[in-house]
Amino acid sequence: MEDSEVSTFLGQTEAISSSSSLMGNMSCQNLECYMVLTEAEKTAIGSICFLAGPVTLLENALVLSVIVTTGSLRQRPSYLFIGSLALADVFASCFFTTSFLDFHLFRHSDGPTAYLFKLGGVTMAFTNSVGSLLLTALDRYLCIHQASSYKVLLTRRRALLSLLILWSATIFISFLPLMGWRCPTGLDLPCSRLFPYISQAYLACWTSFILVFLALILGAYALILWKAHRHESSMTILQVAAGTGQARMRMDIRLARTFGLILLILVGCWLPALSFMLTDVSMLLTHTQQRAFAFCSTLCLLNSAINPLLYALRCRELRVALQQLLQRLCGIGRCKKSTANLSAGPPSTENNNWTVFTEEELPRARTNRLSSVSETVNCHQLTDIK
Repeated sequence: MEDSEVSTFLGQTEAISSSSSLMGNMSCQNLECYMVLTEAEKTAIGSICFLAGPVTLLENALVLSVIVTTGSLRQRPSYLFIGSLALADVFASCFFTTSFLDFHLFRHSDGPTAYLFKLGGVTMAFTNSVGSLLLTALDRYLCIHQASSYKVLLTRRRALLSLLILWSATIFISFLPLMGWRCPTGLDLPCSRLFPYISQAYLACWTSFILVFLALILGAYALILWKAHRHESSMTILQVAAGTGQARMRMDIRLARTFGLILLILVGCWLPALSFMLTDVSMLLTHTQQRAFAFCSTLCLLNSAINPLLYALRCRELRVALQQLLQRLCGIGRCKKSTANLSAGPPSTENNNWTVFTEEELPRARTNRLSSVSETVNCHQLTDIK
């Protein structure tokens, strides 16, 4: 009888202790429970931020300055979207790096208002970055699926209006916690375990918003590849019938390779962080998972560092404008040799309806290759008419 009473008492004690431990993990009295990085992890993340932050800032600031200072590029909707992407990534490099290092490395505890203002800046930057990528993908989609009416459908005024709507909506959504949609219990549940003072409901809405953007980007590129594949298949049949077929890599294969790289980087950088956010909404995260999310969030900053290389510097017109800008900055005498081959200036806008595709992706010679995606579709239509 005594043994059974002792075992019952021990079982009750273990249950009480485990329940207390769980409640202690669920309750959070101050911001210290969000500062979970060890010293080694602080060193690693600090190195990533100190390296990626300035590189991201310089790359995107350079792209933005080239677009702003080049009149022909400012008139093109494609480059307006690229400029919006560069501006968003400039903000991301500034807001994310400073706030992230200040919170996790220097353990600076702000009040609710100051913290939510900083977090709102980071959210605004990354949301606009993904939104600008979506506008760029839709621009490419319109160019190949509505080639004959592309210039009529997407004018400069409409491009600026779409950017105004994007930035206004994302700024409003990003600062909703600062305007009142915050966790009602301060730092306890149902607050997020990834972001102090953030409601799980708001985090679920924002994460779903970004996932919809990513799904639309994937869909736009899938439709572009489908259109390119159909065109290349028909052109191959015509070339074989005419006996003019040449051994070369098909345009749809080149586009698939390029778009595959773009989408792999985009999904690889964003999906880990978004997965932790969705997990935070549905279950209680441990300190290990919080530390893993800190590393995954730096991938979003790396995506902002890669964006100029994928979307801007692969464009020939922008590279030409960049070299001409460097020529003006360095002085004609010192830079004359390196820029002598650029004296002809960038290609005219009339002959290049679509320049976001690189010259490696598009056929060059008119006899056996087409100079742009728009011309590809137009020639296909003319062939069908004939």
